[in-house]
Amino acid sequence: MKAPIPKDLEAEIARVRRQAALSFLFCAPVFAAAIWWLPRQFEFPVEMAERLAFAARASLLIMLWVMIGVGTIARLRRKSAQDTAGSAFGPPSDRLRIPLAFLQNTLEQAVLAAFAAMALATVNGEAPLAFIVAMVVLFAIGRITFWRGYPRGSPGRAFGVVTTALPIMGAFAWVIYDLIARLLRGAG
Repeated sequence: MKAPIPKDLEAEIARVRRQAALSFLFCAPVFAAAIWWLPRQFEFPVEMAERLAFAARASLLIMLWVMIGVGTIARLRRKSAQDTAGSAFGPPSDRLRIPLAFLQNTLEQAVLAAFAAMALATVNGEAPLAFIVAMVVLFAIGRITFWRGYPRGSPGRAFGVVTTALPIMGAFAWVIYDLIARLLRGAG
């Protein structure tokens, strides 16, 4: 299976940007609902140990997608004479290429998301923990749409990639802002 080669790179980039914009428009209300609505509906932990435990459990839900990828690869390898020996003994079959790409990308995103969730749990207030809930939901939606769109090239993957990455970038930005604000308060 060969990757679709774009005939017009500029048009391909425009389609990727359009999907990224759609992802942003999809994610924004999810963030808003999580930050403003969830704290009114649920009591989030206050003590640091409980907050970190909350983030660890959320990270486990994120890592579930890595497990799904690993399980898919294992199942497909068992059913393929070409793939059963493992990647050290030859290139993957066409049937295994997309699941392997999914697993690799999901593992990369999951590591970032898990660390982002743990760091965000150290920021005071309920809103950061509500954001973690949104991150878990959007991670799942992002992974599903990434996998389903993969055969359609970069525009097909873009919505899923951005839906997965936006919450991670948002969490990193929030934690960095909090760190700087704390430093400035301490220096002032």
